[in-house]
Order: sequence, then structure tokens, then C-alpha cells
Amino acid sequence: MEKVKHWWLDFFQNERNNNHWWARKKALWEKRDAKIVQTKGNGEVFQKLKYDNKTLYKYLFHVSFLIKQGKNFHLEELVVPYQFRLIDNEIVDHKQIVTNTVSEDIPTLSVDKTTERNGERFSYDRHAAVQYAERWWNSYNPEYRVFDVDCTNFVSQCLRVGGAPMRGAPFRERGWWYSGDNWSYSWAVAHSLRWYLSGSREGLKGREVENPEDLLLGDIICYDFQGNDRWDHNTIVVSKDAYGMPLVNAHTDNSRHRYWSYEDSTAYTPNIQYKFFRIGE
Repeated sequence: MEKVKHWWLDFFQNERNNNHWWARKKALWEKRDAKIVQTKGNGEVFQKLKYDNKTLYKYLFHVSFLIKQGKNFHLEELVVPYQFRLIDNEIVDHKQIVTNTVSEDIPTLSVDKTTERNGERFSYDRHAAVQYAERWWNSYNPEYRVFDVDCTNFVSQCLRVGGAPMRGAPFRERGWWYSGDNWSYSWAVAHSLRWYLSGSREGLKGREVENPEDLLLGDIICYDFQGNDRWDHNTIVVSKDAYGMPLVNAHTDNSRHRYWSYEDSTAYTPNIQYKFFRIGE
């Protein structure tokens, strides 16, 4: 719609509250000696509801940022759900639809269930995992279920394509696996995958590293946005910026080549905690 287009043009061209994601994104790249030199976007309505002579629109906003860092350029992409009401042909309550990533009842894995055998190794195909992350970052492989909060399911698929062996079925609290209409908690729940990676001693496992620059392509970053030890989100490293810092792909919200720290996310808080896992070592 033309009115939505003008709303976004005004949004990107005017200074906003310093706490808003757009201001934080610009500040994030400025700290990295980089600048957003071009922004493009388009929208696709996925739901239209009429009630009380009003119309509620929900749409996906696909926005891309061309970022210049020194002599290097890279393209970052985000697909974010928004909604607004149309009243008397005017846009009202235009806002992002925020997905609740925090589960009230978080399943966990006890260490003894992830260390049943010791020493099994696998050869991790990082290239295959990254290729998969690039292919499916903004779509969904029909071979798998789509979750409302899909970030860990997406990362697990990437790991599986990279050759990570599944084990533990049919017990959901054990191992890491997916089979038809059933899967382990660690396959699809961010909190569970974080603890599985640090606890597993065979097959799929992660070696925690201290700094994000120590990660390789195909490695995993876990996020605790509130800093309360309830892990909310996972991403996969698919590239590096000009200074060797990770760029990541993710689902919910779908992102490609996003700077790893997520300082521009609506979920970000100053208390955010991270875990960095080198896969297959």
C-alpha cells in the first residue's frame, strides 16, 4: 500500500528515539567503522481482518541494508512481521509483531543423559551447513515441521546437513534427534540446545570458546536476552565482516548476514548473555 510505503520512507529518513531498533542498528555499524549506505524494503500482506468498520493488516516487511565497511560491502536482510489498523484511510497503531521467545516451562537435559558414551566424533561439513543456512534462511524445508519459534529447529537442520549424528530417540529429554512427528527438546528448544551442546561428549557437541571472533563458519551462538539463564535464541555463523566478526543467519525473525550481537533486536537488553560454540570439536 502506498501509505505504508510513505510511512517507512518517513521512518528511515527521520531521526527517532535513540532506543529504537533503527537508531541502534546505525550505532552498531558506526562502532564497527561501517555505514549503512542503502536501504530497500517491500511488504507482503499475510492477513487482513475486518471488524467494527476497521481493518487490521498483518504483513511481512522484507528489508535489506547495504553496509560499507572500509573497502568491503555486504548485504544484510531481515524479514519482520508488522501490523497496522486502517481507520478512515489513515494508518493507526503501526507496530512490529513481537514473537514471545521465552517459554514458561523450559525443558532441560541432565548431564548424565548426554554422556552415555564417550569419544564418538564426526566430521563436520561446515560448507554444507552454511549452504543450507543460506538456502533456507527465509523459507521452510517441507521435510520438517515449522515451529512458531523456529530458530532452534532451523539451526538443528543446518547441523544435521553438516553431518551431525542424531541419537536418543524416542526419548524427548535425551540426545538430539528428529523423526517424523517427534523430536528431542534439544532439537527445537533454544534453552535445551544450549545445554546439550555444552554437555554432550559424543556425536554432536560444542566446545565453548570465549570470543565471537574465535568462531568458524557453521558454528553456533546462543542468546540469553534477559541475562536470567533462560536461553532464548540460536543463530549459525555464515560469514565474517571486514574485521573477522561473525555474521549470522536465523529464523524468528528471519535474518541473513546479521551482525552477531543482536544489539538492534527488539529483544535486546543490556543484560544479554552469549555462548559461543565451536561445533565438532
